Amino acid sequence: MSGWAAGPAEAVFREEWGRLLATLVRWLGDFDLAEEVAADAIAAAVERWPVDGVPDRPGAWLLTTARRRAVDLLRRRQNYAAKLAVLKIEAERDELARLSQPAADAGPDVIGDDRLRLFFTCCHPALSAEARVALTLRYLAGLSTAQVARAFLVPEGTMSQRLVRAKQKIGAAGIPYRVPSATELPGRLPAVLSVVYVVFTEAYAASNGAALIRPELADEAIRLARILHRLLPAEPEVTGLLALLLLVDARREARVDAAGDLVLLEDQDRTLWDDARIAEGAALVLDALRRRPPGPYALQAAIAAVHDEAPSAGATDWKQIVGLYDVLRATAPSPVVDLNRAVAIAMAHGPAAGLALLDDLAAAGTLDRFHPLHAARGRLLDRLDRPAEAVGAYRRAIGLCGNDAERAFLLRCLTAAEQRAAPPRAR
Repeated sequence: MSGWAAGPAEAVFREEWGRLLATLVRWLGDFDLAEEVAADAIAAAVERWPVDGVPDRPGAWLLTTARRRAVDLLRRRQNYAAKLAVLKIEAERDELARLSQPAADAGPDVIGDDRLRLFFTCCHPALSAEARVALTLRYLAGLSTAQVARAFLVPEGTMSQRLVRAKQKIGAAGIPYRVPSATELPGRLPAVLSVVYVVFTEAYAASNGAALIRPELADEAIRLARILHRLLPAEPEVTGLLALLLLVDARREARVDAAGDLVLLEDQDRTLWDDARIAEGAALVLDALRRRPPGPYALQAAIAAVHDEAPSAGATDWKQIVGLYDVLRATAPSPVVDLNRAVAIAMAHGPAAGLALLDDLAAAGTLDRFHPLHAARGRLLDRLDRPAEAVGAYRRAIGLCGNDAERAFLLRCLTAAEQRAAPPRAR
C-alpha cells in the first residue's frame, strides 16, 4: 500500500486489503472494478481517519465505503449488466451488517470464505506458476504492483502487464471464484501451498540480487501461511507449511553476519535464533504429524525442528534427520530431496558416504544446473582433503549462482581450495 499511509493506519490497510478485495470480487465478479473501488475506499480512509480517528471496525467501514463507490460507478455506466450488479450489491446490503460484527458475535465466516475463494482463484492450475505467485502477492498479501515487481526483480510496467494478462486469463478460461469441493480439495490445495512456499523460498535464499535474505518477502509468506491456517485449520499440510516457515525463519538473524555474508547452519550463533518462533513451529509440527500419514511439508518441518531444537551443531541428531528424509523421499520423491538426504548422510555417516550419493546425482544430470549440488560436492571434497577436485566443483557452482552474497561465500571457498591445491613452492 505504498504511498497511502504510514504508521498504524498502514498496518490496518495491509491487513484489511485481502479481506476487502475478496468480498468485492465476489460481489462484483470483476477484479479490476473490485481493485478500483477498494483503492478508493483506502484513499477515503487516508483522508478521513486522521480527522475522525480509526473506526472501531475498520474493515466494515472500508467495505461500506467501497460498496457505495461501486454502486455509484455502476449506475453511471448505464448498461444492463451493470444494473444487475447494482441490484446484487443492494440485495446483499443486509449481509454487510452481519459481516461487520466482532468475530465473537459473527455468524458464518463469510469474509473468511471469500479469502479462501480468492486463494484458489489466484492459484488455479490453468495459470502459470509465475502468475499464481504474482496474483497472490498482489491480491492476498496486499503488496502494490511496484512491490510485486521488486519481488520478481522486474520493472513495474512489466509486472503490471503480467497481472493484467493473468486476470484476463481468469476471465477467458472461466476460472470459477469458489472453494473446491471436498473431493476436489486434495488435488487443488497443493497448488495454493506451493505458491506460499515459493514466495518464502525466494525470500530465504534469494535467487538473484545482492542480499541473501529478503525479510519483507519472508514476512509476507508467513502472513499468507497464517491466513491459510486460520481458514483451513484441519488440513495437516497447511499446518505443516506454517510450521516449516516458522522453524526456518527462526534462524533469520543468524543466517548472515554483520557484513551480510552467508553463515552456514553449523556456524550460526544459535543465541540469535527466535525461540518463540521455534516453540510455535514445534507445536504445529506435532499437530501436523498426529494426522497420518504425514505430508511433505510436515516432514520438512519435522526436519527443521530437529535442527532448531539441537543445542549445538555437534549435538544435531543427524541419524533422525536421515530417517525423516527417507520418509520424505518415499512420500514426495525428487532430486532435491535426494540432494538434501545425501548431505544429511554425509553428516551422519561421513563425507565419503554422502559424496558417493552426490556423484550419482551429478551423473544423472537432472541437477546439473542447480548450483547447490556443486557447492555441496565442493564442501565434501574439501572435507575429504581433495582440494583440486573441490576447485572444479566450486567453480561450477559459482558459474550457476545468481545471488551476490552466496557467490561471495563460494568464492571464498574456492580461494581456500585453490591455496590448498597449489603445489608447494620450491625452496
